[in-house]
Amino acid sequence: MEPPFPSMDPYLELPTLWPDVHAGFIAAIRDQLQPQLVPRYIAQITPYIALENIDITATRRAIVPDIGVYERDLSQPSRATAVVDAPPLLGTAVMEIPTRYARIEIRAIDDDTLVTAIELLSPVNKRPGVDSADAYEKKRQELFRSDANLLEIDLLRGGRRPHLARPAPLPAAPYFVFLNRTDRWPEGAIWPCALRAPLPTLPVPLRRPDPDVVLSLTQVVQQVYRNARYDLQVEYRADPPPPELADDDAAWLDAHLRAKGLRGPA
Repeated sequence: MEPPFPSMDPYLELPTLWPDVHAGFIAAIRDQLQPQLVPRYIAQITPYIALENIDITATRRAIVPDIGVYERDLSQPSRATAVVDAPPLLGTAVMEIPTRYARIEIRAIDDDTLVTAIELLSPVNKRPGVDSADAYEKKRQELFRSDANLLEIDLLRGGRRPHLARPAPLPAAPYFVFLNRTDRWPEGAIWPCALRAPLPTLPVPLRRPDPDVVLSLTQVVQQVYRNARYDLQVEYRADPPPPELADDDAAWLDAHLRAKGLRGPA
């Protein structure tokens, strides 16, 4: 099935699905760029591990805990003589799960120097905290002090956007792309990405005087969606994962999915 959205599919932001989406996007970006880079450059996938906060109820079959808690049939009489109080509230546990992610590093063949880093942001990069967004910001600053360009692709509506030194108010858009070139820093290019329009085709800088290569984000999303068969995994009759869409985007999404036959008539 073809992707139902012209832009990023907000349903792919589901926390339990995002690691697979992220891996597919990184591979597709590398495959699109590689023919344009050789023989002077190479695109490498560099893995890393992040601790993500994931709803344990959605991943319980994949978790092997150090301590097992087993359920028994509460309809059977208990040997205890005391009557316990029923809990007035019920909650869902969220735990930190080691999650595999990756970034793309474009390196020069002659000396293996990092020329451009491409980051597809994950939830841990955007979550407030010393080990999350603050740690990612520290890594960004290290790149800014180097001779490497940085392309950041933020296809997650939630969390903290990458920090801007003198931030002008960002427009109300669900997704963004940020490009910092070494020869123009601290000025950076910003692409707001709407839900209803195709994602941008981006320049990926190399060493001067070599020209930029081109990355079509729309092509990446469509290729990954088709290859992974996300149409079989996503429930479009439900709302997309939090945070909530803006009212006009939510109304457009509902009408769009009904027109596609992915929801029943209003």
